[in-house]
Amino acid sequence: MAVSFPGFESKKFSSVTADGSIEISYLIGGSGPPLLLLHGFPQTKAIWGLVAPELAKHFTVVAADLRGYGSSSKPHREADHSTYSKRAMAADQHALMQSLGFDQFFLLGHDRGGRVSHRLAMDFPESVLRLMVLDISPTLKMYDNTTMEFAKGYWHWFFLIQPEPVPETLIGANPEFWLKNHMGRHAGTGIFSPERWAEYLAGASNPQSMHAMCEDYRAAATIDLIHDRADRDANKKLKMPIKVLWGEHGLVNKCFKPIDDWKEVASEVSGKAVPSGHYIPEEVPELLIAKAKEFFSLTR
Repeated sequence: MAVSFPGFESKKFSSVTADGSIEISYLIGGSGPPLLLLHGFPQTKAIWGLVAPELAKHFTVVAADLRGYGSSSKPHREADHSTYSKRAMAADQHALMQSLGFDQFFLLGHDRGGRVSHRLAMDFPESVLRLMVLDISPTLKMYDNTTMEFAKGYWHWFFLIQPEPVPETLIGANPEFWLKNHMGRHAGTGIFSPERWAEYLAGASNPQSMHAMCEDYRAAATIDLIHDRADRDANKKLKMPIKVLWGEHGLVNKCFKPIDDWKEVASEVSGKAVPSGHYIPEEVPELLIAKAKEFFSLTR
């Protein structure tokens, strides 16, 4: 059974897209200005379990599964990987918020959800009032500045983009081994509750979901870079305030300069390293709650 949060309703939103009918699973709770939460790989909206209930005291919180993850639709890919482009995944989430009557909203994304959030803010700048991203620099910057240290630490970036069905088959042979070794190398698996871990394992064990997750990375190394380069060439920048937090014990902190990196694509950037590894919502939830309340309340 999917993880739920106290006081939240579990719902689904369907829309017709270029890839057919897409259903997005989400949890909604609280009251106040709308705040959309987007998770990372290889997780689901369950990552917000320690954060969302507290934020719901101040905001109308929507925690959604990305296309291909959790209980959302998992279409098979198009040859150009556009099915899992961040543009397509961002459009899903924008349509969801529009369906709820939220023409403008705050946005918080971790990991892959941060990359979807970046594209959502670029493609729908009038809708995103403020954007917070967790433990990432922009995708194009990270690929362009890949070093040996980064490649060794984030080897999954280069493994998951291999042609179908290579990574899907290898992971499918022992999903739990894969998950423990992938997620455990950041902060150990003890930071994940049994319920959240079971949900993450269910995703890694589902062939359709694992294919979608690989496609997420294949898109990031192909069509997403085309979209990002087009923005760069047009000198297109995000105008809304951006807050970036990253783990001081993580590889992003070692290999990149998140504030400087985000300033290349945005006009107003602030942020800092926090005392955690990669999984900020689950490692330091109280700190994240405080930072989110502060940042998203500045316009109220």
